[in-house]
Amino acid sequence: MNHNNKRYLGLITLVASLGGLLFGFDMAVISGVLPFVEKKFDLTAFYEGLFVSSALVGCIIGVSFSGSLSDKIGRKKMLFISAILFLISAIGCSVVHSLDLLIAARLIGGLGVGVASIVVPLYISEIAPAAIRGRLVTCYQLAITVGILIAYIFNSLLLNYSAAQTGAGFSALTDLIYVKEVWRGMFSMGGVLAILFLAGLFFVPESPRWLIRKGRAAEGMDILKALNNGQTEPMEAAVAVESKEEQATYKELFSPKLRKAMLLGILLPLFSQLSGINAIIYYGPSILNDAGIALENSFLGQVIFGAANLVFTFIAIWKVDQWGRRPLYLVGTIGAFISLFATGFLFSQGLTSGWLLVISVTVFLACFAFSIGPLKFVVASEIFPTRIRGKALGVSIMVMWVADTIMGQVTPILLKYAGTPATFWVFSFFCLIAFITVYKLLPETKGKSLEEIESFWEEKKA
Repeated sequence: MNHNNKRYLGLITLVASLGGLLFGFDMAVISGVLPFVEKKFDLTAFYEGLFVSSALVGCIIGVSFSGSLSDKIGRKKMLFISAILFLISAIGCSVVHSLDLLIAARLIGGLGVGVASIVVPLYISEIAPAAIRGRLVTCYQLAITVGILIAYIFNSLLLNYSAAQTGAGFSALTDLIYVKEVWRGMFSMGGVLAILFLAGLFFVPESPRWLIRKGRAAEGMDILKALNNGQTEPMEAAVAVESKEEQATYKELFSPKLRKAMLLGILLPLFSQLSGINAIIYYGPSILNDAGIALENSFLGQVIFGAANLVFTFIAIWKVDQWGRRPLYLVGTIGAFISLFATGFLFSQGLTSGWLLVISVTVFLACFAFSIGPLKFVVASEIFPTRIRGKALGVSIMVMWVADTIMGQVTPILLKYAGTPATFWVFSFFCLIAFITVYKLLPETKGKSLEEIESFWEEKKA
């Protein structure tokens, strides 16, 4: 691939990945907002869970239509819809004054996350050359971790800024958003990121494989040639046949040919949420604060968590197309099991006053960042045929968000009634089950084109 191809592909991946960055920001900003919203609206444990999970309900709704709709109107149009939803949500969360409207604005943001969580990895997988597809799809997870880190840093900076202000601000509105009710300012950064995403989408093409499926083969092949340095011969025959095939139905996902792929597409996203990752992201400051670490230091701990998540995602980008999906998954799941079990042990023994707790949680985040986090998107975006990939990813990501919604509602209840040690031991158990599942079911897909992977399932059935 020459330098022009690399720059073009890099630009497309960067813009598309901004959807992941907004996904991560929207998911993580709640950790800084939650203590302030809880105090302002005097939230009970139930309403705390409802406030956190309102965006997740939006995700489920967004996922329910975006897979099929992206097959119908195209990947690029769906990315535009996602960006607009993010922008509306950020503005709404920054200015509304009632809890009902705040929850509604969070739900709209969840719609944007739901759309992005399907369409961004789907789009990247369809524009990426086979040799670096794992790396480019993993860039989506990297963008999520960058978004999480931006949320943590921005939350911490705003907290310090508001605490240092003693006089009047620039205006009554900015004084309200960035000083008096600083949680509003935490939400507002999402609007800036949404505008960047929206602007960038004007400079990227439609998915070439979607164009071919819609009978626009010449246009699609031109884009593929631009992205693959003019080399498309190995896939020309496959896409020519595929473009003539009828549109697949949901029923086909559970046919004998795709049954194993669908099982993986369901279980890997499910276990990624049952690992407890979002409980740490959402409730991190609360957990650390309850452990005796001051609120200001707990925010610093969250920044460390976010930095670890970001740094170790680079391991996945670096090695996913060299070592493969399977080895990274196996190492990451067993490491996550050990670190979460150790975290529960520290809480059970009251060893939470120093940085030992932060270290054990950071180890879990590192394991998650190079395996469980990014690879579920890599695997799910490449194991299904193009004609049904949107629908399949819709089911896969729907499972992820349903599990995430349940975890968002159940985690504060678990923490309150079962205790923090037991909560982390439950998470560690699911990481162990994920290790067994990957060991038994996951084939290696590195270096194979999407068409070759489709042929693999057909040969497996035969």
